[in-house]
Amino acid sequence: MHPALNKNLFFVKEHVKMFKAANSFDIFDPETKQQVLQCEEENLGFFTKMFRFTDYKRMTPFNMHVKDMNGNTLFTVKRGVSLFLSTVDVLDSNNMLVGKFKQKFFSIGGKFEVLDASERPLCMLRGKWTSWEFKFVSNDGKDFAAVTKKWSGLGKELFTSADNYVLEISSEVPSDHPLRVLILAAVMCIDLVLKE
Repeated sequence: MHPALNKNLFFVKEHVKMFKAANSFDIFDPETKQQVLQCEEENLGFFTKMFRFTDYKRMTPFNMHVKDMNGNTLFTVKRGVSLFLSTVDVLDSNNMLVGKFKQKFFSIGGKFEVLDASERPLCMLRGKWTSWEFKFVSNDGKDFAAVTKKWSGLGKELFTSADNYVLEISSEVPSDHPLRVLILAAVMCIDLVLKE
């Protein structure tokens, strides 16, 4: 696993552009303020681009490539057209399935089940509909990670717009564990599926 994926703290900054169809993010280490990863949505089709500017944006497919600073793809987050509930696949650099997310029906604030490659549940991503706060919680109630816009630790000065947030992964999640990739991938899903 790439060393950047074993960090416990990430600052995610969305690229904000007028009339943009494709989503892109820069991911920083808040302690060093150095960019460690970049995320880009590539090869958008004509109709996908068109629908991104309508009320149907949340239903459009996406294909996000998360790369290191040398441009090597570490993993991909992808979804086809979604009419009601999203199922999102996470693939490693060899296009092998790492795991997936399934959106839960009737979840206030948003909820995803995080599954491994064999579709066994690893944890649940839960959000509050009143704020931009999400937690990754195991079946026995352990917190694996949290995503928030309200963060007062290192790098607070990096917060310049509502499109920035922090992911903090618990040390309970071992280094080189696939759950780390899935948690980071899920952060893209929050933005693309639940909060657009």
